Amino acid sequence: MSLIPATILTGFLGSGKTTLLKRVLTEAHGQKIAVIENEFGEENIDNDILVTDSQEQIVQMSNGCICCTIREDLRETLQLLAAKRRKGLLQFDRIVIETTGLADPGPVAQTFFMDDEIAETYLIDSIITLVDAKHAQQQLDDRQEARRQVGFADQIFLSKTDLVSADETNALIHRIKHMNPRAPIRAVHFGDVPLAEVLDLRGFNLNAKLDIDPDFLKEEDEHEHHDHDHDHDHDHVHDEHCGHEHHDHEHGEHCKHPHHHHHDDDVKSFVFRAERAFDPARLEDFLSAIVNIYGPRMLRYKGVLRMQGTERKVIFQGVHQLMGSDLGPQWGEGEKRQSKMVFIGIDLPQDILLQGLEQCLVA
Repeated sequence: MSLIPATILTGFLGSGKTTLLKRVLTEAHGQKIAVIENEFGEENIDNDILVTDSQEQIVQMSNGCICCTIREDLRETLQLLAAKRRKGLLQFDRIVIETTGLADPGPVAQTFFMDDEIAETYLIDSIITLVDAKHAQQQLDDRQEARRQVGFADQIFLSKTDLVSADETNALIHRIKHMNPRAPIRAVHFGDVPLAEVLDLRGFNLNAKLDIDPDFLKEEDEHEHHDHDHDHDHDHVHDEHCGHEHHDHEHGEHCKHPHHHHHDDDVKSFVFRAERAFDPARLEDFLSAIVNIYGPRMLRYKGVLRMQGTERKVIFQGVHQLMGSDLGPQWGEGEKRQSKMVFIGIDLPQDILLQGLEQCLVA
């Protein structure tokens, strides 16, 4: 039986999670969705959608979807839903987990890896973070939870952009990209998002694609040019022939540009790129050691790697201390063989990581 896709929906109070959820649940897409809410708070799905005459935790909705609140452990709830589905007591095609406003999505995501029964039943599709454009700068300044939610995201939706100026929106996007260059950012109006941009994003799968925002990479290279006087082609995102393997990773969180990123956020990202292959044993030892020490601060990390001893790409990714890798497709004819990795975390020691990765390359 194929795995049940799971979408984790996160974001601060007032960012529009419930509006987006309502849209997903009421749109005629022919899919039955199980919604899991961390709690019934003020933001729970309104009773006009729910048929709430039952005392049971699981509530059947008028359109055949189901909704359940978690008062216990997420793992137990997922197991309960899966068991009822197997017995034919409940029908659903996918689940959406709505986290509370201040929740850290990390433990929710980890639940899908740590329990064999859950891992054999469900597959995380993506983590979607809603960001309230009007209050985001303040929330990102004040709350590490908000910064974590941005760092974890596979897809970011900006709500309430109509309430702020274009300059403010651009400044916010700029800031978010420095925290998470791999999540596409899209403005949404009152939860009006095509379902294709909410479901089946496969942002979490081990796939051969590593989406790092190209403008972010280009900007990073330009910052280096200004800040470090490296005289190289600004556009070497697509054409990296640098003699010095890792000088293109320092990415401008100390940017001096006017109207730009003045926030020194603790959630930051950086990219490692190299054309020489990795030594598999050295890389595994190094990553294991790093994850052991810094795992709690490592939100998301992903890479498409050139590895010695295989003609195929090696895909790896992780959340906190949990890391997985897989063989991807063969390198294409004429395709440039190089490793690209992105790390998103809280005050990660960038120099230690970059130097360590450099030492794992084949001489």
